[in-house]
Amino acid sequence: MRPLRCVLFLLPLVLGAQDLKEFEKKVTEFTLANGLHFIVVERHEAPVVSFHTYVNAGSVDDPSGETGIAHMFEHMAFKGTESIGTRNWPEEKKALADVEQVYNRLDDERNKGKRADPQKIKVLETELKAAIEKANSHVVPNLFPQIIEENGGVGMNASTGLDATEYFYSLPSNRIELWFLLESQRFLHPVFREFYKERDVVMEEYRMRVESSPRGKLFQSFLATAFEAHPYRVMGTGWPSDIRNLRVEDAWEFFRKYYVPANITMGIVGDVQPSEAKRLADKYFSALPRRPMPPLLHTVEPSQAGPKRSDVYSPSQPILMVGYKRPDEYDKDDPVFDVISELLSGGRTSRMYADMVRDKRMALFASSGDTFPGGKYPNLFVFFIGPALGHTVEENEKELYALLERFKNEKVSEEELSRVKTKTRAGLIRRLASNPGLASLLTAYYADYGDWRKLFTSIQDVEKVTAGDVQRVARSCFVPEQRTVTYTSQPAKPAGGAQ
Repeated sequence: MRPLRCVLFLLPLVLGAQDLKEFEKKVTEFTLANGLHFIVVERHEAPVVSFHTYVNAGSVDDPSGETGIAHMFEHMAFKGTESIGTRNWPEEKKALADVEQVYNRLDDERNKGKRADPQKIKVLETELKAAIEKANSHVVPNLFPQIIEENGGVGMNASTGLDATEYFYSLPSNRIELWFLLESQRFLHPVFREFYKERDVVMEEYRMRVESSPRGKLFQSFLATAFEAHPYRVMGTGWPSDIRNLRVEDAWEFFRKYYVPANITMGIVGDVQPSEAKRLADKYFSALPRRPMPPLLHTVEPSQAGPKRSDVYSPSQPILMVGYKRPDEYDKDDPVFDVISELLSGGRTSRMYADMVRDKRMALFASSGDTFPGGKYPNLFVFFIGPALGHTVEENEKELYALLERFKNEKVSEEELSRVKTKTRAGLIRRLASNPGLASLLTAYYADYGDWRKLFTSIQDVEKVTAGDVQRVARSCFVPEQRTVTYTSQPAKPAGGAQ
């Protein structure tokens, strides 16, 4: 029954400013001298604490020619430190340096282009493989996560988005100092061990998620078509030619540039005393050196001059993706886009489901997303549709445009608008009900808006959305000149069956 009690407890928190003041009494914030910010929330219902580290840098920050480097940190997250995960650190350190030395010689030869000596490259590749194997022989595999699990840790994971990288897990409340020790060591004394082994894993992920996935191919082509200049045009997986050439020094440069204390927010939610959290933060994290904030991303996507289209050949069932350019999440109309998405595809009562799936049965699924692929920069309002058997992409595309025209020309009823607002509130409450969910949201909102309170005031922003706002934003957004269309299709067979 505990989840239900949490929901009932949190319900008032989204209803008014007075109740937000009550919640604030459970929140303690502090920033260390190096700029690292902590948000601590007391919840003493169970002896568990959830920890969330939010690094305000993601795949959108990958340097040119090094796409996939932010994603590599997800794979490096729990590889250990100079004291955890090694059989003999002095020997491993030397072996790792030897790997880079051989790799540098190999790159020097490869960089000669047509003048490179193939035989010398072959010899150096063999030497590199042996050096990597020697370095890996010093590794104690999975010791870092093993320590966490042996101390009752659960939910340990990491994720890389276009806009941020996150690390998280939960521990019993009598093990909170272990988190401070382990997490601080990851930033103070990181070791990018097994880097090239994990690079191969990332390559395999690309093959699985993109090359072998019709949807992955669709997403990749869609983003590359929709964006001409902005890094949102590249999926977080990166490009294979970049991934296979990533080096440890690339990772160090990214780490030094973006993993600075002032660019990191840490959330701690659960059975914790704020004064103890502050003491442990000072003890373990104050040693992190203060460094300059990373530079802002200056690349701005040029205005779209007209509709764009791309076609992806695939033997699978056809899939349609349609996107319209929209402003970033800081725009005053951001809550209106949230409401529009719910109206169009929020469940079985939504416009798209009722029209395309239930009534006309021309689509197996029809959904929308109001922020894609990220929200920090101008992005896309997208539609994702799977034609039903016997129906085509063209039919579904035409029906979507007709539906959007009706949506733009007919004001939504107050009853429908009220139902959507209620669902939005309920969705937030469900995420707030768990300690990990709350820690995730608080750190993200602080990093994005400079104040975690935006998490709660955003509900008030949704409440203020009117039918007129919905119509106005729909009319300005869903126009042909801002549209990108990508779909999968089966290639036409040559006449006479020729191959």
